[in-house]
Amino acid sequence: MSALRVLGCSGGIGGSNRTTSFLLNQTILIDAGTGVGDLTMDELLQIEHVFITHAHLDHIACLPLLIDSTIGARTTPVTVHATAATIAILKAHIFNWLIWPDFSVIPSVEDAFLRYAPQELGESYFIDGVTITPIPAEHTIPAVAFQIENDRSSIVFSGDTVGGPQFWQVVNQITNLKTLIIETAFAERELPLAKMAKHLCPSTLAAELLNLQSSVEVLITHLKPADSDLTIAEVLNLDHIHPIRRLLQGEILEF
Repeated sequence: MSALRVLGCSGGIGGSNRTTSFLLNQTILIDAGTGVGDLTMDELLQIEHVFITHAHLDHIACLPLLIDSTIGARTTPVTVHATAATIAILKAHIFNWLIWPDFSVIPSVEDAFLRYAPQELGESYFIDGVTITPIPAEHTIPAVAFQIENDRSSIVFSGDTVGGPQFWQVVNQITNLKTLIIETAFAERELPLAKMAKHLCPSTLAAELLNLQSSVEVLITHLKPADSDLTIAEVLNLDHIHPIRRLLQGEILEF
């Protein structure tokens, strides 16, 4: 049995809202949004691997702070798994000595606190009883979704995406799929903005879910705080095919 703890699943901050991050079996992060900041120091020190869907700030905000906050007590580096394109963005725009120190060379290249592990589409990585595989996602910057699988079942986390045929082709080939976590960032009135930002809104989510060939549970994430209640109400009104509900911060998905 594996456990995926929802540290953050909001599309923004304010009050109790935390942005996207999941803790998998204590040692693995899936994205590193502001939800990571609620972990204790002991919990932070257990994290050895971070899998990044894409480099937008709400998905990486706590990655630099995680490394900086734990270097005095950490005996192993943090390994960041991402596509070569995403790693290039992190190197150029985050760990560049201007925004944040380049921990991939501190204290030396050989003993760095940060290590990069390029992982392209379809390349599986097995750790701590789970296999994590990047699958296609379509967003405004290079992005992936993740299939998270153990010997019992799979969860797919879409990251930020508008879906698309390549995404659904892979998802529909997963015979042990238990749960699909998929974003719906905007309310229906923001349809033009959703299209521009390559996010889903209720009507485009409903259209995309017509491609889902199994009746697995669908959990909605990345709701923008100002319209979160409106958006989830619109989602529930539009999709009557799948068991569907809002993903909740703090819940633990066992699979």
